[in-house]
Amino acid sequence: MATRATPTTVSRHVLPSGMTILIETLPYVRSASLGYYLRSGSAVESQEHGGASHFLEHLVFKGTATRSTSDIAQVIDILGGDVDAFTGKEYTSFYAHVLDEQLETALDLLTEIVVAPRFSDKDLEAERSVILEEIKMVEDTPDDLVHEIFVTSFWPDHPLGRPILGTEETVNRLRREQILSHYAETFHPANIIFAASGNIRPEQIVPYLEKHFPADPRPAMRRDWPAPLPKQHVMLREKRELEQVHLCLGSKGFAQQGGERYAAALFNAILGGGMSSRLFQGIREKEGLVYTVMSYHNGYLNGGYEAVYAACAPRNLRRVLTLTLDEMRNIKQNGATAQELAAAKLHLKGSILLSLESTISRMSGIARQEYYFGRQFSPDEIIQQIDAVTLDDIQGVAKAIVDPESLSLTLLGNLKSPGFSTDMLREAVA
Repeated sequence: MATRATPTTVSRHVLPSGMTILIETLPYVRSASLGYYLRSGSAVESQEHGGASHFLEHLVFKGTATRSTSDIAQVIDILGGDVDAFTGKEYTSFYAHVLDEQLETALDLLTEIVVAPRFSDKDLEAERSVILEEIKMVEDTPDDLVHEIFVTSFWPDHPLGRPILGTEETVNRLRREQILSHYAETFHPANIIFAASGNIRPEQIVPYLEKHFPADPRPAMRRDWPAPLPKQHVMLREKRELEQVHLCLGSKGFAQQGGERYAAALFNAILGGGMSSRLFQGIREKEGLVYTVMSYHNGYLNGGYEAVYAACAPRNLRRVLTLTLDEMRNIKQNGATAQELAAAKLHLKGSILLSLESTISRMSGIARQEYYFGRQFSPDEIIQQIDAVTLDDIQGVAKAIVDPESLSLTLLGNLKSPGFSTDMLREAVA
C-alpha cells in the first residue's frame, strides 16, 4: 500500500526588504516553531577570521538594546519551550519552539536578538573565553574531534574544510570591529529566511516582519564558491591517553542539489546507517570488534562526502578497516540486494514521516528546502523520489563514492604509525 502524508501548504512571502518568509499553518497542533535562518555560515568567513559566525551566534544572546543577559535567560525560561541557535557550514539559525499562546513573546525575543544585539567589549571577552573552552571540549571528545580532523584534511583548501568554531588562534584574533563587520555583512533582510510551522497564521507574522525589517539595499551573500576538491590522505593524530583508536574513513559524495541525494542516502543506510546495516551487523554483531560503527553522508550546495566512523582497540584496527573496505568494495562491485534496498527505503521514509509530527522539524525542513532548492517538496514528492531509486542507482552511487582516488583515512589514538597508506586504500577498493 502506498504511503501518503497529510497535505499541507507553505505560504511564501518576499518582503520589499528582500527577506523570504515561509509559514506552514497547522491549526490542529498547540505548538509553534519559528526561526531566523541566515544564508551564511562558517563557509563565508575568511581564513583569518575563522569562527566569526559562531562567535556572533553566541554574542547575540549576551544582551540587546533593552534586555540584559539575565533578562533574555528569564524570558527563555518563562516561555517553557526551547530557544536556541546553531551555526553550520552554510547557514546559521536562531529559533524557538513554544506553545502557540507564547508566539508573540518568542517572536519579540528572537527579533530583538537578531536586530539589536549590543556587542559590548565586556560581553565579547567573556564569550571569547566560553568559545575557547568549547574548542577544548571538542579536543577532549575524540568521537567529535576525529571527524573535524578528517574534514580539515580532506578539504584543506576550501571554506567547507574549516572548523565551524574556528581555532584558538583565529578566535583569539577576532576583534570587536571585525565582529561588527561580519554582523553587517550577514544579518540583513535579503540574507534571511524566516520559517515557521505550527498553529500560526501569516497575518501574525508578515506585518510584524515588514515593520521590523524595512527596505535595505544589501544583497544576499554570494554562495558561488567553487566545488571542494578532495585531498587524499592517511592522517594520524596521536593521543596517548586514549584507550581506543577512533577512525574516520571517507571519500567524495554528492551535493544537495544533485539528483543522486536519495540514492546516496539509501546507499549510506545499507552500508552503515542503522542496526541492520552491513557494517553494524558484520563488525559489531558478528565479529564483536567495536561498540560503535556507523556511516553518514554530508551534502552541501556544491559538494559532499561519505564517511564511516568506528572506535576499537588498537589491536583490532587492521581487522576493522579491512572489513569496512571489503563491504564498500562489495557494494561497488556487486551492488545491494533487493531486500536491503526495500528495508532502507522503509527506514528513510519512516524517519521522514515521523519527523512531520514535530513542528520544529517541519520548520527546519522548509527553511532548508528554501535554502538549497528555492522551492518546497511535499512529503509525497519526497517519498516518490525515494521509491524511484533502483538497485542500479545504488551501485552507481557506490561506484562514485568508493573512489580509489579520494578515499582517505583519519586515525586518532595511541598509535605510533597508521599502518595504512593511500596506496593500500586504493588497492583495497579498486
